[in-house]
Amino acid sequence: MVVASGSERVTSYDAVVVGSGPNGLAAAIVLAEAGRSVLVLEASSTPGGGARTAELTLPGFLHDVCSAIHPMAAAGSFLMGHGVRVEWCEPEVELAHPLDDGTAGVLLRGVERTATANGAPRWRRLLAPVVDRWPTIERDVLGPATRGLAHPVATGTIGVRSLPPATTVSRWLDSPRAGALFAGIAAHASSDLGWPLSSSVGVGLAAAGHVAGWPCVRGGSGELTQALVDRLESLGGVVECGVPVRSLADLPPRRATLFDTTPWQVERIVGDAVPVRVRRSWRRFRRGNAVFKLDHALSGPMPWTNEDARRAATVHVGGTWQEVAAAEAAVRRGRLPERPFVLVAQQSIVDDTRAPDGGHTLWSYCHVPAGCTVDLTDAIETQLERFAPGWRDLVLARHVTAPADLAAYNDNDVDGSIDGGATELRQILFRPTFAVDPYRVPGTDLWICSGSTPPGPGVHGLCGLHAARSVLRADR
Repeated sequence: MVVASGSERVTSYDAVVVGSGPNGLAAAIVLAEAGRSVLVLEASSTPGGGARTAELTLPGFLHDVCSAIHPMAAAGSFLMGHGVRVEWCEPEVELAHPLDDGTAGVLLRGVERTATANGAPRWRRLLAPVVDRWPTIERDVLGPATRGLAHPVATGTIGVRSLPPATTVSRWLDSPRAGALFAGIAAHASSDLGWPLSSSVGVGLAAAGHVAGWPCVRGGSGELTQALVDRLESLGGVVECGVPVRSLADLPPRRATLFDTTPWQVERIVGDAVPVRVRRSWRRFRRGNAVFKLDHALSGPMPWTNEDARRAATVHVGGTWQEVAAAEAAVRRGRLPERPFVLVAQQSIVDDTRAPDGGHTLWSYCHVPAGCTVDLTDAIETQLERFAPGWRDLVLARHVTAPADLAAYNDNDVDGSIDGGATELRQILFRPTFAVDPYRVPGTDLWICSGSTPPGPGVHGLCGLHAARSVLRADR
């Protein structure tokens, strides 16, 4: 076997990774650190998957194409633990959730500060134990369900808080601001907030925010991808772009193949190499809701009615927790809410590289049923007007990304879904199927390292880390 060097293709590899999203690159880094020769193949012209940045509206305005704010990456151990360095831009207020009365639920770095700011003493009871045990939880619990059995205290701490429906937790917090804040965070999962386990994402993302904030990467999410690529190449790994993989015949000789893709793509690429029973279980793995996204170039900062929203890089627009829950439930049932829940990022208030002097960027999206063809532009912009009256006067340009556009841009975004499979009920824990090792395809030398595996979607590298460790165990 010839050892990889720079961008030179070698005769064979210990591992080939299909897809260059953060998890695929994370898996490649872990394998390269273990002395394995690794090749990453990417169909697009640039690496990154959902972590890319581009001038979508006007020259000089840098918009994150998909992922924008990275609490799990900042709070996680992967980047620092594996020599990946980025410059974080953290806002004064991590997250704001404005309400119609002019107030807002706010997420601040400190648990105590957040509880006080929202008039919600129970926020402390909910999050403080998770924050206190975060290193153990992030390292040993956020992965395959079987790992948690070895850490019962940490597992119990986050588990008991993750079991109830998010609506139950929002009501229990006994504060309109805190309830709306928690519901909005939980709604990142794009599931029915009235279902059991729908609190899990809310607890995890809120705790991560208390640990390391909700920052963005200076220069855009593409800079995070570049840092991952740089680290991999420093270890001798190779990344090749513009190389679509349609079958296993497109790959060079290798000992292991890892897919930073959904299981449906794996089946399409490898066909009968996957056992029949596994393919059947993958077909029962439910796809998630889609997203409808807008990017705006603005001539000035958003004129939010609430002052905290003006200082937050992330703003959740949806009103009360009851409104957020109703909107997400409608989408889960295949309907479009009249007032969608809108996730907003305004990275330019903390990162002056995102826009020319005086300009600002606005990133926003809402959840829609998979494959939706309805234009939600007016619905999203009307929701923004509700809490930032007059903001349309600042718009210089707009870029619309419908579900079909997402699917065309990235094969992983099937029907416009960005989560690699719905994050709800059993699919929160068992992804894509129930298995002791959910990363390895049984009976094969194939692995999945994407957000379709535990602990699920997000820019954190943990899916890639666990998949790479599974490869190394098999190799031994």
